[in-house]
Amino acid sequence: MVELALALDYPEHVSGLVLASGYYYATARTDVVLFSPPAIPLLGDVLCYTVAPLIGEAMAPRMFKKMFAPQPVPPRFEAEFPTGLSLRPSQIRASSEDAANMISDAKALSERYGELSCPVVMLAGDADGVVNYQEQALRLHEELSASTLDVFAGAGHMIHHADPDRVVRAIRVLRASSETRRRESAFAV
Repeated sequence: MVELALALDYPEHVSGLVLASGYYYATARTDVVLFSPPAIPLLGDVLCYTVAPLIGEAMAPRMFKKMFAPQPVPPRFEAEFPTGLSLRPSQIRASSEDAANMISDAKALSERYGELSCPVVMLAGDADGVVNYQEQALRLHEELSASTLDVFAGAGHMIHHADPDRVVRAIRVLRASSETRRRESAFAV
């Protein structure tokens, strides 16, 4: 959603978007209910400095499994992801505020998608258990005329781990086409 907001608010600074496993439209999400309480004033502070880090530590392995499923959590991710840093009170608060605003932010942005003026490449896994690619990426692709959609068969939410080379190729192709368009528009002036 950050990329989309940037492209909508500052189109002159964005020549194209590559969106991976994104949430673009307001839909009911249980994670919003579960992860929003630390954003509540006063109660959130108590949670962030007491039980939330402990609950987060206990839930992290299951959350990682869900994010990567149906692929396994990569051993390097498991070994090197700084779970402790993500469980600092300030980070818990920030993540909770993101969760609390996620649905309303998606609703507000989705009303402006028709204003997008740059090419958009969407990447999504058809086995994503976090974001339904048909409700999100496919819907956005159908709404935008200058978009492409690449669905990774059998991949979950973390497609950049499932096939990083494919993600990099998508970025490079978009970059090359953006540079070509930029050169052509410079000659047209």
